[in-house]
Amino acid sequence: MDKSPDAFRTISEAAEELDLPQHVLRFWETRFSTIKPLKRGGGRRYYRPDDVLLLRGIRHLLYDQGFTIKGVQRIIKDQGSRYVIAVGEGKSIEDILPMIESAEAAGDEAEIEDAVMLSSPHLDQDSRDKLSAVLRELLECKRILERAREA
Repeated sequence: MDKSPDAFRTISEAAEELDLPQHVLRFWETRFSTIKPLKRGGGRRYYRPDDVLLLRGIRHLLYDQGFTIKGVQRIIKDQGSRYVIAVGEGKSIEDILPMIESAEAAGDEAEIEDAVMLSSPHLDQDSRDKLSAVLRELLECKRILERAREA
């Protein structure tokens, strides 16, 4: 009998659902302060549904997208847990675009590169560089249009 999607998961159930060893989940708890399972007597962990979704997003970013732990920590810090959950659920570029725009506004090249990698994980480095340049040009065009509308 499967549990309801709203039910809490033990560490073994969460690990099985995410196809990860339990020790990885315990390690991630030390690296990502947003992962806070409920702990009962004897230290038994119970993951809330949002915890499992966040873990799925972290897994996706680390294993499928190639981010480092520091990169994922930065994404969580800058964009929040909801963003990582959305990425783990396979949201489209329209959902990722705000991250690209905020990185561009801040002038942070590393964040722009991370956003491009997130939106296009299977591209080689040369293609990613070209896509980053196109994104910057498009954002500049958008700023010019917005200024023209204001005038």
